[in-house]
Amino acid sequence: MKTAKPCQHPPARPCQCPPAGPWRMILPVLLAFFVVGILPRPVSAAEAIVTDVRAGMNGGTTRLVFDLSNRVEFSIFSLTDPFRVVIDLPEVGWRLPARPLPGNIGMLDKLRYGLFKVGTSRIVIDVKSAPEVKKSFVLNPDGDNGYRLVVDINPAGDITKAMSPPPLKAQPQPDATQVGFAAPPRKPDGLAPGPVKRVVVIDPGHGGVDPGTIGVSGTYEKHITLAMAQDLKKQLERTGKFTVFLTRSRDIFVQLRDRVSRARDAGADLFISVHADAIKNKKTRGLSVYTLSEKASDKEAAQLAEKENKADLIAGINLVGETPEVTNILIDLAQRESMNQSSKFASGLVKELGRQTKMLRNTHRFAGFAVLKAPDVPSVLIELGFLSNRADEKALRSQNYRIKLATGISRAITAYFSNIEEAYRK
Repeated sequence: MKTAKPCQHPPARPCQCPPAGPWRMILPVLLAFFVVGILPRPVSAAEAIVTDVRAGMNGGTTRLVFDLSNRVEFSIFSLTDPFRVVIDLPEVGWRLPARPLPGNIGMLDKLRYGLFKVGTSRIVIDVKSAPEVKKSFVLNPDGDNGYRLVVDINPAGDITKAMSPPPLKAQPQPDATQVGFAAPPRKPDGLAPGPVKRVVVIDPGHGGVDPGTIGVSGTYEKHITLAMAQDLKKQLERTGKFTVFLTRSRDIFVQLRDRVSRARDAGADLFISVHADAIKNKKTRGLSVYTLSEKASDKEAAQLAEKENKADLIAGINLVGETPEVTNILIDLAQRESMNQSSKFASGLVKELGRQTKMLRNTHRFAGFAVLKAPDVPSVLIELGFLSNRADEKALRSQNYRIKLATGISRAITAYFSNIEEAYRK
């Protein structure tokens, strides 16, 4: 072991250095070991993994057990209309066995999980009637078992016991870079002529705790829409004509109102929401394009809009206490000019995509999607195909196919803005 160097202070100043020798080096190391040994080591979110989920009956009680790699803090509450039990955890990892999640057991109908917001993972348990959370606790490791989060649910004798959402309070917005969205200040309204980059906001549908449609072979809509949005973003940026933002760039839940507000905050000249559908008839396939209308173009379009507009409920959102301003953004009709521009773009998009892929009959459709209701941003929603159809699902899992679609969408966007600029020059 090397000894410390002799003190280098000038002779006029008394030496303040600790005595040279091995103890000068050993003491800090021993102190560090001592402190680490007596203080509990905090568990970071990345270290906590959910490794399995089980459900069963214990008398008249439905018990759910979540196996964990580490102890975590959690909160639990119930929501109504529809009835749900919601569990919030720190941001955890998920390494579940390759088998279906438990469902249709006792009170349990089905459950979903995923990233709800930065720092928070959420489990949403759909239940068959008004629930009462009898017990919820974490068990310590025992024998071959690790940590386990246990939740016992009974039917509520009093329906008011099922109405226990967490207190409403303002939540700080996550840093934009954490959710993959950074928006410039809102630019003045109107599309001014000139060689400026148009702002296109792409909205990958669903995400996090909201998986969207699940395909015939288990493909999640939320993964297809994010992959498609990323492919389209790259295609548009290669042209050098567009500034492109995604409403989400990772597997995280984003509320419908936030998708709309992010487009407006970015000063979007065009908003494109990307989805994939499923239907009972597994032979049905093909792409379709929707623009806003309070009157759906057919029964199928109305049912699809109703399903998509419930995404916030799926993720366990408490909609009680929304401000009139937020409500108006979601339910008011878009301004007539924005609706006209949306229809013009949709017509060109349908024509361009018809050269690239199989299209659904009556390809340009109308429905009351909440994400299309920004009053000053032309908006369309693209249903890429049907994950309930094996051919469509297989195609959408192929990056080559998605790039082909992205090429067609990019051409339609370029033509749309070229027509606007030409109109300004006349």
